[in-house]
Amino acid sequence: MKIAVIKTGGKQYKVAEGQNIKIEKLKTAEGDKVEFDQVLLISDGKNTEVGTPVLTKKVIGKVIKTGRAKKVSVAKYKAKVRYDKVVGHRQPFTEVKIEKIA
Repeated sequence: MKIAVIKTGGKQYKVAEGQNIKIEKLKTAEGDKVEFDQVLLISDGKNTEVGTPVLTKKVIGKVIKTGRAKKVSVAKYKAKVRYDKVVGHRQPFTEVKIEKIA
């Protein structure tokens, strides 16, 4: 089983072929192909290639959907001053299916 570590959206993800991952939102439509060119590591179980800092290989995926995560509530409260505030946030994401580690 081939695995890779890719970098996108300021984060690193460990991926394998056929896996679905949720990453930071990309400006692509559903069904489009996506190439991740910042590959930090590729391993097939026996051989491991580590980039310094990145490899010249690519990971290819397909955009499944774009959406927003569940709401996270943030509450602020100060005692004895009648101050309380509740704010919600929904983080946008893109779900990608990894098709090929080249």
